[in-house]
Amino acid sequence: MSCGPVCTNLGLKPGQRLTVKGKVAPNAKSFVMNLGKDATLLGLHFNPRFDAHGDVNTIVCNSKKVEEWGAEHREAVFPFQKGGTAEITFAVNQSDVTVHLPGHQFTFPNRLNLSVFDYFDTQGDFTLQSISWE
Repeated sequence: MSCGPVCTNLGLKPGQRLTVKGKVAPNAKSFVMNLGKDATLLGLHFNPRFDAHGDVNTIVCNSKKVEEWGAEHREAVFPFQKGGTAEITFAVNQSDVTVHLPGHQFTFPNRLNLSVFDYFDTQGDFTLQSISWE
């Protein structure tokens, strides 16, 4: 899976948001956005799958502590289109992260009890166009 930009030292704390905008590849199979302390401690692994790992048009979320993945969480709402643009906002709360998608939102628990999210990366069939946080 191709790797996009990597951001470190973000300092995202509860009450803050990270908004990501970009373009999905026309032949996309899947893409990933990771948010965590660093590359080994991922509080949120956000993985929209068009057709990958046995999933079709499904968002799979998980957490990772070093090499140990948690239980996968699946969202059936899939607002992404191959070749389309995407805007995703991650709102950090005390005990979870709220993921805002076009017309839908859901929460994913902060399983690692991270007090700050310093790390963000993108991978796969997605071209990052802008990133902002507040």
